[in-house]
Amino acid sequence: MTLAPASDRIAAYRDFLKAKACIAHQDGFEVDEAEINPILKPHQRAMVRWMVRGGRRACFASFGLGKSVVQIEALRLVLEHATAGDGRALIIAPLGVRLEFLRDAAMLGVPLRFVRRSEDVDAPGLYLTNYQAVRDGRLDPGLFDAASLDEAACLRGFGGTLTFREFMRLFDADSGAGRIAYRFVATATPSPNDTIELLAYAAFLGILDVGQAKTRFFKRNSEKADTLTLHPHKEEEFWLWVASWGLFVQRPSDLGFSDEGYDLPELRVVYHEVQGDLRARETERNGQGILLRDAAIGVQNAAREKRDTLPARVAKMREVLDAAPDDHFVLWHDLEAERHAIAAAVPSAVAVYGSQADEDQEKAILSFSDGAFQYLAAKPVMLGAGCNLQRHCHKAIFLGIGFKFADFIQAIHRLQRFLQAHPVEIHVIYAETEREILRTLQRKWRQHNDMVATMGEIIKKFGLSEAAMAKALARSIGCERIEVAGEHHRLVNADCVEETATMPADSVDLIVTSIPFSHQYEYTPSYNDFGHTDDDAHFWGQMDYLTPELLRVLRPGRVAAVHVKDRITPGGINGFGFQTLSPFSDDCIAHFRKHGFAFLGRKTIVTDVVRENNQTYRLGWTEQCKDGSRMGCGVPEYLLLFRKAPTDRSNGYADVPVVKAKKTWDGEAWDNPEGYSRARWQVDAHGFSRSSGDRLLTVEEMQGFDAKQIFRAWRKQSLEAVYSFEHHVRIGEGLEARGMLPPTFMLLPPHSWHQDVWSDITRMLTMNTLQAAKGKEGHLCPLQFDIVDRAIAQFSMPGETVFDPFGGLMTVPVRALKAKRKAIGIELNPRYFLDGCTYVEAAAREIATPSLFDILAAGDDRLQAAE
Repeated sequence: MTLAPASDRIAAYRDFLKAKACIAHQDGFEVDEAEINPILKPHQRAMVRWMVRGGRRACFASFGLGKSVVQIEALRLVLEHATAGDGRALIIAPLGVRLEFLRDAAMLGVPLRFVRRSEDVDAPGLYLTNYQAVRDGRLDPGLFDAASLDEAACLRGFGGTLTFREFMRLFDADSGAGRIAYRFVATATPSPNDTIELLAYAAFLGILDVGQAKTRFFKRNSEKADTLTLHPHKEEEFWLWVASWGLFVQRPSDLGFSDEGYDLPELRVVYHEVQGDLRARETERNGQGILLRDAAIGVQNAAREKRDTLPARVAKMREVLDAAPDDHFVLWHDLEAERHAIAAAVPSAVAVYGSQADEDQEKAILSFSDGAFQYLAAKPVMLGAGCNLQRHCHKAIFLGIGFKFADFIQAIHRLQRFLQAHPVEIHVIYAETEREILRTLQRKWRQHNDMVATMGEIIKKFGLSEAAMAKALARSIGCERIEVAGEHHRLVNADCVEETATMPADSVDLIVTSIPFSHQYEYTPSYNDFGHTDDDAHFWGQMDYLTPELLRVLRPGRVAAVHVKDRITPGGINGFGFQTLSPFSDDCIAHFRKHGFAFLGRKTIVTDVVRENNQTYRLGWTEQCKDGSRMGCGVPEYLLLFRKAPTDRSNGYADVPVVKAKKTWDGEAWDNPEGYSRARWQVDAHGFSRSSGDRLLTVEEMQGFDAKQIFRAWRKQSLEAVYSFEHHVRIGEGLEARGMLPPTFMLLPPHSWHQDVWSDITRMLTMNTLQAAKGKEGHLCPLQFDIVDRAIAQFSMPGETVFDPFGGLMTVPVRALKAKRKAIGIELNPRYFLDGCTYVEAAAREIATPSLFDILAAGDDRLQAAE
């Protein structure tokens, strides 16, 4: 295979890396300023142009900045440009905002029809409906060419609510609404305290799959599934990515326009703590009385506390209302019992609740917003989004507090909005046992403000230019090359593709490496990181630049041993609803064969199924009992063996064969003690390779023991009964010495304890053991020593060069040096590289330090030479 010059190959590779910049694509169109309705204010016109240019965008504009006007105008332009006026667009909004949209549409001169059923949709144009109509199946979104979700609180459920699941299903690529190319989201409060929930907006818009986004930005807990935190080194990239498809605007000046007329009214928050009935305190399990209950330990306790303290909280609410007899109030509550208590304490209050007809709910909301009555009672989860209640009201009471900050802040901003003429006064009533809940709520509020400030700075810095954001992200490409070399090793901190491209052809005798498991993990913030890819196809696309280089530098006829493992695909990503296995090892084989490698076979290394289940929740006992048909099995690791074809293909031997002197028994002694025995050959040739570790005691072995005996037996087993590859070989050699090792079949295969090749390995030897001892960061996917040792012993000879393009903590170079080979390792992560250098230098010093017998032997040699 003829390759382009190295400079051209590297240039093409860098273009591939630049294309990795995680910026949302522009799927819309440009509009001229003159095409936008002149009624819109300057900041609203800028938002409209940004949204239609992107095609799939979220408008996170603050309360009162005109999100409804922006949505209407954006959809009007989409219909005009994308469908030539012959299409339909749909706005899906919460209950109670219909009149506001109709008013704004009339102001803009845009016809807007409110519908609840599919049969009401006929002519082209702009339509409006509520979430319930779509969720309950009365209105098919597949009838439309564009859609916008106003106050998309349904997406905050992120899988936990019926509305979320239905909307993601309805707008899936395979559904009728999946063809909708233009999608918008408009809400003032994307969740600030759990950044993962922002991914729901990106998923609905079709910006990035949830699983891909989690892998790209969030650190997984290897011990527990679904526990993710934003990588510290990914924060800037994450927020730049969000800003490329989500526009955060708190005031017009964020976009460079005047804030005149947009002064947010002062917010005054008054906290009222009440006490419950101390006589109702329960006891601990041991009978000890509980003086103070903790409502923060769970939702159930919090709900109980709300019920127990309801009389005191209602009394405080009545006290606040009596202090302002002429003012209008919104009375926010969470429980049905609270709604009934409000009705009893404030008979004039009009309530909005779930079992009401949609028309009755909307009538009550609109009447209150017009000042028709004084008190409105509602739940934030129902009425907290979209409604504009500020015209005749600037006070609210929260009869209690809860865990959902998004509902809380939305409810506040039904009143605190631009154009509100009065300071907004919020009264929060809580029990003394709910102090921790209050502190959590206040912490989330601070996080919300921090997020708003972060996004505001990004918008001020880059404006609405995706190109500027992409340019900033491109700075994370590449790293400063560092080389550390010794007599028998060379270690390089660099991109492995670019570094391997500079290596001479046919210069290494063996490649042993563990390639990244596609986009499962990211090891660095750099785009050079192979884990920094969108999906398997993207990962193999980057490997397309490396694998030809590996073939080029490998000596003809020699082996590349590649460590891989198949990957678990979550049910939400594969569409099946249950976890499946992605055959990553098979993909690897196809990839290496595509680039000219010959496939020799695979070694199977069993893994610990219990640890695997802790990481994936895929094989759990409880799930097995619920439905055994969902369960697969533990996933082993594989060492895939590939070979570069020799120059002379007539006999298949390598240009420089890996020659081994046979170790044979002459009836009395080994004729070549350091040679290669038949017993070792049989184990090397076997396709199932065990790793050193402890075997668990069986129940039968412990039966009849008392607790002390079991403990002693367990400790003895753990410390002494360790499976050893070398011991396995020595047993075979002992049988061979007695003429008992057959040459025609394998007498001593490496057995497991399960017919499906399960094993009970409980620990492995890796560099992470040394890292842990030093209190340093372990490698995400450490490579086991014994796997490396066996590959080196079988496929290379002393003095030859072993190469690992994904060096990590430099396991392969360390083991190569210990086996009297030379070593080359490349690693992108600077922390791994520096730690790895320490281990390699230590191994090099150990090899270079002569023993007493070496010194005596050297003295004898010098003496003989002198004689």
